[in-house]
Amino acid sequence: MKDIRLGLTFNDVLLVPKRTPLSSRSEAEVTSRFTKNIALNIPLVSANMATVTEHKMAIAMAREGGLGVIHQFGSIEEQMEEIKKVKKSTCYIIDYPVSVSPLITIQEAAAIMKQEGVTSLLVKVGDELVGIFTSRDYLFEDDFSKKISEVMTTKEKLVTAEYGLPLDEAKKILHTHRIEKLPLLQNGIVRGLITTQDIKKLEQWPQACRDTKGRLRVGAAVGVKDTLERAKSCIDAGADVIILDIAHAHSELAIQRLKELKSYFNIDVMVGNIATAEAALDLIQAGADGLKVGIGPSPVCTTRIISGSGVPQLTAILDVVRVARNYKVPVCADGGMKYPGDVAKAIGAGASSIFSGFLFAGTDEAPGMVIMKDGKRYKKYLGSASYDSGHERKENLEGKQYKQRLDIFVEGVAILIDYKGPVQDTIRGIIKGLQSAISYCGAHSIAEMQEKAEFIQITSSGWDESLSRGQKLSE
Repeated sequence: MKDIRLGLTFNDVLLVPKRTPLSSRSEAEVTSRFTKNIALNIPLVSANMATVTEHKMAIAMAREGGLGVIHQFGSIEEQMEEIKKVKKSTCYIIDYPVSVSPLITIQEAAAIMKQEGVTSLLVKVGDELVGIFTSRDYLFEDDFSKKISEVMTTKEKLVTAEYGLPLDEAKKILHTHRIEKLPLLQNGIVRGLITTQDIKKLEQWPQACRDTKGRLRVGAAVGVKDTLERAKSCIDAGADVIILDIAHAHSELAIQRLKELKSYFNIDVMVGNIATAEAALDLIQAGADGLKVGIGPSPVCTTRIISGSGVPQLTAILDVVRVARNYKVPVCADGGMKYPGDVAKAIGAGASSIFSGFLFAGTDEAPGMVIMKDGKRYKKYLGSASYDSGHERKENLEGKQYKQRLDIFVEGVAILIDYKGPVQDTIRGIIKGLQSAISYCGAHSIAEMQEKAEFIQITSSGWDESLSRGQKLSE
């Protein structure tokens, strides 16, 4: 008890400005890593919270160069479907294009296309490709009881290519033959499909975070109860990284589950949440590919109030990074960031990325409806350990409503958060702030910023001086 340390959070410090080599903040490089093998073009990750990240948010985050983590607060099947929607949204090669028999009707085919969210179907007999059916084939059709074999483009008229051809060659073939769909064959068997729409999407978001097949990357969260079953299903659905998400990850059970995940699956595992150097070392030795830092800094988390436990977020980041950098394990700062400058401070302290619900909640892509109150627009933002979230989760899992108050342990709250519009605007505002910080630190990149970053501790008056008059009035 004699050595009680001082714990600092973002409001307690500022980054010290230094001579910059940059002519413009836009020159600052913001690529980073989430885990050992998952690179990011921007160091932003949306949290696995029910009111923050489902497929729409994950798609938007990845298109901007970041990552979305699909939450685990539903059934395994629901989580799988969300992941699949992200992976299908943008890709270079569709590995498993939807295929049907030539004997089904136009009505049946149209229903399949609507259900799968596609505009074409490959038509096969066994493994043999016999044609392709697209939405154009029935655009002006009156008789939906016809077999698709009567209206489809037959094999003789199809243009195909060998599986594995480069993107540039695929574009030439599509252009030369003025077609929109290019089936890919290997030894005469369909292995994939390239479409002009998917190529357009690739070129529309050049900085997107993608896998080797051009699909958007997406993370999936799992807990400690159905860890292996949920992880396997998420990986089968296409998840690129697993987040072992536990309120207190420095535990025997978390370490056991981490070892199991690394033993059974060849995939990066991010583990959190932790707040100490000791936790970092134990989890790294157990096989963690990334560490998530933050015990109670979120505005919808009451862990520090309920349990009296936690470490102020800036100090927690510094402590964990001190150990993690020796093992080249990336650190992700989770929570406590209210302003773009807080993101810059977290990155300057050594975090390779930030993980947030608050920054991205309230946007168009966040789940939930816009609510009008006193002439202003809001969306709900539920802490994952809040009563509202627990009640809703129990109703969803059991398929019935509970009108009475349930006995649920609570370490979070539910709040209304200002409606913010498209998340793209929020993301780009944060990145501009980070690029400014890199410039102020006299650096070109995040790595160089972390080498040169110098913090100065400030008083409450110093923080008050930092705020604009408008911000003071709003708070």
